Amino acid sequence: VPLEAFTPQVREWFERAFAAPTPAQEQAWPAIATGQHTLISAPTGSGKTLAAFLWALDRLVAEPTADRTRLVYVSPLKALSYDVEKNLRAPLRGIGADVKVAIRTGDTPQKERQAMVRHPPDILITTPESLYLMLTSQAREIFAETEQVIVDEIHAVARTKRGAHLAVTLERLVEQAGRDVQRIGLSATQNPLEEVGRFLVGPGRT
Repeated sequence: VPLEAFTPQVREWFERAFAAPTPAQEQAWPAIATGQHTLISAPTGSGKTLAAFLWALDRLVAEPTADRTRLVYVSPLKALSYDVEKNLRAPLRGIGADVKVAIRTGDTPQKERQAMVRHPPDILITTPESLYLMLTSQAREIFAETEQVIVDEIHAVARTKRGAHLAVTLERLVEQAGRDVQRIGLSATQNPLEEVGRFLVGPGRT
């Protein structure tokens, strides 16, 4: 049963909110739980964003920590706030978890950026460009122990200059974290999938 590995409060919330996991979620959770890099390829509306977030939320509920950013969610699209509301804030409210979330884009006011460095969020939602800027400034300190990075809509950048830039940024994140951060890619159905997977993990990883 896919939900067995979750903490009781996360499992109970999911069972209240949904009739059953989607096929994408059923396959994604055991793969993500191994700690291996994982690419979830499924059509829009298949629950893949929640599949990626829910496992990370469960870890934050099971082992809370203070003042470090454990999960980074990177999306190349502007629809950040809608996605986050649906797939992150709604579960957080339902679970009743004390998890801090911050959004960092080009529009984030300076005051909020400084507050983020002083008190790192558990989960940072950002764009490829903002993540790059953070990793090349004092703000990089918040990534000292990052465990996971979710790269959404990865097919949208895989063959572009923006994607090449993101690949370098992800390597910088690994260096800053001092560990091989688990990468979870979310993609629309793509061919050849192996290429998208290789782009997600970078050289020397599977």
